[in-house]
Amino acid sequence: MISIQPGDFDAAAEYAALRASGAGTGAIATFTGLVRDSGDLQGVTGLYLEHYPGMTQQVIQELVDEASKRWDVRKARVIHRVGRLALQDQIVFVGVCSAHRGDAFAACEFIMDALKTSAPFWKKEITSGGEHWVEQKDSDLERSQGWE
Repeated sequence: MISIQPGDFDAAAEYAALRASGAGTGAIATFTGLVRDSGDLQGVTGLYLEHYPGMTQQVIQELVDEASKRWDVRKARVIHRVGRLALQDQIVFVGVCSAHRGDAFAACEFIMDALKTSAPFWKKEITSGGEHWVEQKDSDLERSQGWE
């Protein structure tokens, strides 16, 4: 299941829903990303995230489908927030259930790495000195390409 939303999410509730996926689940891997006070510039006070409605959910579903082809994914949950976010706000949640930890870890990491480079999101950093759009980082591209 995939959600693109302005509102916050309850990571514990999302974990509990993944845990209820059935007796065949032996591992759950999750990642939660937060707004931090530095990025391209120092002194970040918040973020603004935009996306391409309709296309974003489709791209993320394709990433989950690809993860499910590569690893034993029993269930996956991706939540990505949009709009204005403050420091320490949750931005993204990726959770994956599998029979074994290796598949859960790999699928979760793959989905998160691919989200950073494939999904149509745009991030603006807000600082005390102004605002600027964040360019895609070479390190994110390298991580994503490492899964090819």
